Amino acid sequence: MISDEDKERVRQATDFVQLVSETVELRQRGQEFWGCCPFHGEKTPSFKVNPATGLWHCFGCGEGGDVFSYVQRRENLEFPDAIRYLADRAGIELAEERGGQRGPRKTRLMEALGEAESYYHLMLMRGRGEGPDSARRYLSGRGFGSDVCRRWGLGYAPGHGQLVAQLRAKGFSAAELVSADLAYERSGRLTDRFYDRVMFPIHDEMGRAIAFGGRILGAKREGVAKYVNTRDTAAFNKGKHLFAYDRAKESMAATGEAIVCEGYTDVIAMHEAGFTNTVAALGTAFRLDHVRLMERQRVSKIICMFDGDAAGQRAAERAVRYIDKTSAALLCVVLPDNQDPMEFLAAHGAPALRPILDSARPLMDFVFEKRLAGHDLTSPGRRVRALEDMASLLAPLKRSVLLDEYATRLADTLGMDVDETKRAIREAKVVEPDDERPVRRPAAQGQTPGRAAAPRRDAGGSSFSPAAEDDFAPVPDDYVPAEAYDAPAAAPAPALRALSADERMQVAAERELLSALAQRPDALRAYEDRIAGLSWADARHEAMAWAMLSTPEGSTPAEVVAAATTVTPDAPAILSGGRVMGEGELTDAEKLDLIVDNAELCSCRRRIRQIRVELSASGTPDDRSESLFQEATELQRRVGELSRRISSVSTE
Repeated sequence: MISDEDKERVRQATDFVQLVSETVELRQRGQEFWGCCPFHGEKTPSFKVNPATGLWHCFGCGEGGDVFSYVQRRENLEFPDAIRYLADRAGIELAEERGGQRGPRKTRLMEALGEAESYYHLMLMRGRGEGPDSARRYLSGRGFGSDVCRRWGLGYAPGHGQLVAQLRAKGFSAAELVSADLAYERSGRLTDRFYDRVMFPIHDEMGRAIAFGGRILGAKREGVAKYVNTRDTAAFNKGKHLFAYDRAKESMAATGEAIVCEGYTDVIAMHEAGFTNTVAALGTAFRLDHVRLMERQRVSKIICMFDGDAAGQRAAERAVRYIDKTSAALLCVVLPDNQDPMEFLAAHGAPALRPILDSARPLMDFVFEKRLAGHDLTSPGRRVRALEDMASLLAPLKRSVLLDEYATRLADTLGMDVDETKRAIREAKVVEPDDERPVRRPAAQGQTPGRAAAPRRDAGGSSFSPAAEDDFAPVPDDYVPAEAYDAPAAAPAPALRALSADERMQVAAERELLSALAQRPDALRAYEDRIAGLSWADARHEAMAWAMLSTPEGSTPAEVVAAATTVTPDAPAILSGGRVMGEGELTDAEKLDLIVDNAELCSCRRRIRQIRVELSASGTPDDRSESLFQEATELQRRVGELSRRISSVSTE
């Protein structure tokens, strides 16, 4: 708790006029200073600050108060945090900090870090020898000349205890240097934390050095980290600070937009190219505190410029958990050819980047596309595994009001039941940002890893466990037992319960069509054009159909089955389950019409669901969305026609 005494110390230490002048142009009128209100748009000054009373007021919007309420409004802070903000700015240690602090004072650490920044910069700009020369060549090769190095305070760490000697000579103790993570003890001696690295100083929002990032020179060596960052200290928390936030915050507030990159050099290149609202996370995953920090500038959108590699994809996936925790839109940009921002700007220049930023996609769209691209969705069994993977991604949103929207979208994409998709998400484990992606749950004893043991039915239809001789038999990764697609009375296997009724119905219809094709291959050749237009739920079924139809006319059923088996080893089991051709109430021609109509009906419904997903992800209407809408309208008309035909057969 902040004491009244500390509150008054902070108030007395704050130059109110200077504080306001950072963002408002003030002109003195007598004892008061006037300017345009920073909290609403106006052309005629109606905002005043009175340094004698320590109060401010705007006659335009009616707001007013003291220095703490002003900081609350400007920085979007709660009252205690506004006091802490001003205390930090004035270098005042609050009683709450002193009470829980062990070791050197924070102010001393920051003084040491400031001296270290000056020393590292001096070594880069004036140092002699291979080390400083290599550092200058590295930075020059990235387009960072001496002017850029000066503006950003870049430096070089020579190591060999040189920084320790420099700072000890200035009166800093060994405990202070260790606490600031500038040095560490080894064999009873104090040595530099950073050695032979290009140094990127990290500042707080007031522009004071609080940490460093050091990049190794030359190619990465085994056992040596490419980047070494300051560990968390009393002055620095990597989960709460952003690189270049001190430089970017005003531009964020002015544009309402924040850009998040992955590296120091990318941020510097972006600023030098005019994108001064750019920041980067510091050796950690993008976190909620980072989002909150940017929200203080009242940004309406946060554009994540993640690299197109696996690490960039993971960073995007981790950021998904914050979608419902900010009023800002979380967007995503991946540059062409997997270039990072520095590479893109060097090759194409700043004008080419602006249109890409303006067309940034919703973060969730990018994550959905990239994550699902790693899955084969051609068979229901593999779609079940995709659901398990996506559920772990969406697990942080299991209690969010957005769950319905994303679960419905995922269910439509995978052909799943919406309620079961929600259940899968709610049951998935939430993984913290710095953890690795969860490993798939181990298989039960005696089960092939990564594959679910499927229940089977005896002749009477009752469910029972796999027979002993099958316990260790290899199970295809895309295997789905036939009973999973039976009528509703036969409940699907638990692992497959998320498959929608439409999905189960379509696979059953496809298997009926294939079974009929095995029995009456020549009769079904007349339906080739309709079969060619089907949108198949299981890619194996499509391959089997074309293999069977490719047999010469007059081929025997056994020859047709053999052709199907060459492309799908499971063909005999799939083709043996047909029922409709065995019914006695209809003629063969009526049965074939019914089977093909039913398969086409399910195919049309499937395609309509696919169009719905594509339209929901497309955003603004364009020629493509208009074409899709027309296709869906025509498909819906066809659904009605097929439904009436099938219904007329069943009621006769």
